[in-house]
Amino acid sequence: MKTLDTAQDRYARSHLVFEQAQQLMPGGVNSPVRAYKAVGRDPIVVRKGSGARVTDVDGNPYIDYVCGYGPLILGHTDDRVLAAVNKAASKGISFGMPTKAESTLAGMIIEAVASIERVRFVNSGTEATMSAIRLARAATRRDKVIKFTGCYHGHSDGLLVEAGSGATTLGVPSSPGVPSSVTQHTLLAPYNDEQAVGALFAQHADAVAAVIVEPIAGNMGCVLPREGFLQELRQLCDEHGAVLIFDEVMTGFRVAYGGAQLLYGVKPDLTCLGKVIGGGLPCAAYGGRADLMQQVSPQGPVYQAGTLSGNPLAMAAGIATLEALQEPGVYDVLEQAGAALVGGLEAGAIAAGVPVRCSHVGSMVCCFFTDAPVENYEQALRCDTGAFGAFFRGLLDRGVVIPPSQYETWFVSTAHDPGCIDQTIEAASQAFEVLAGH
Repeated sequence: MKTLDTAQDRYARSHLVFEQAQQLMPGGVNSPVRAYKAVGRDPIVVRKGSGARVTDVDGNPYIDYVCGYGPLILGHTDDRVLAAVNKAASKGISFGMPTKAESTLAGMIIEAVASIERVRFVNSGTEATMSAIRLARAATRRDKVIKFTGCYHGHSDGLLVEAGSGATTLGVPSSPGVPSSVTQHTLLAPYNDEQAVGALFAQHADAVAAVIVEPIAGNMGCVLPREGFLQELRQLCDEHGAVLIFDEVMTGFRVAYGGAQLLYGVKPDLTCLGKVIGGGLPCAAYGGRADLMQQVSPQGPVYQAGTLSGNPLAMAAGIATLEALQEPGVYDVLEQAGAALVGGLEAGAIAAGVPVRCSHVGSMVCCFFTDAPVENYEQALRCDTGAFGAFFRGLLDRGVVIPPSQYETWFVSTAHDPGCIDQTIEAASQAFEVLAGH
């Protein structure tokens, strides 16, 4: 085993812990992006978090824009969330029986999201999207589902497909172990291309059960919907009797208290939620029209279950988080922080002569290393991932941690005060200058 020499390497303990982890877990991690392969280095290993910052096992502090990949909209160890979780834990951590907290959080979600009349809690976004699609197929008695290249909806077999050669190409499995017999029912269209969706409906008349979409794409960076795109999807689903599913696992309660559907004025039939509604604990949900949701077991025949669904600790964290988000001005603060961060990133890149395109919606932010617009997955793939990797490492060495992939969204929390934003902009400006020098 390697010995520890912290004098030579400020990340020495992280390297050592990660080396040990690789002997215990595939790649040393429990989710692939955490391995930092895309940015050409070992990951930092986090010891603790507080507010907008985390500290690694070497004692290095960082301003954090990972924020648990979205759930921590109030930052780390928020006092209100901790108090609620501790109170709930003192009464029991799991029951397998109903609790009042489940109804409380369900009621808050139904009140906030106009399209949701009934809701079912699950444990992950993957469960939520998988279950929503099963329900859509049962309700329509159809098999095919339209998804968009670059939109990630979890790792269930039917949705784990990569881009085909065109809008009418059937999905090709993007992982070994996914049978083509499953993905043959998944149809692919480019994001922001409603005409391609119309062509798929025309080709597969009366066979499409659902269209599933991230209303703001957050898994190829942060890509905004073109004006009218979501409205056209709503119209196409209505015309063809298909179910429109919004995957708001990332955007729900993140971009607005009622989600992206409130922001853009489009009501889906089913909505998938996660991340923020659990306040940092494992929690997700799917919900929608009562006539659809009443088909879910035990009220209806569509089976779905979960031992830890509606866990009392997750419910308590979610309730406390949503209560905090109802306070006046919270989303204005998040919007201002996101806008200030993007403005500073753009200014720093321009000053250094580094081509970037930045995007943001509220507290969702991305910096694309390209001089061209990014409106879909194909355009996102043209970004300079080598430049992004160098930028990532430059930020990390200056005390800022962002998601270790060009295709992940950065997240801002209410704990990211103007001082954090200014420090980040300064670190980014220096990282851009170093990048330009290379």
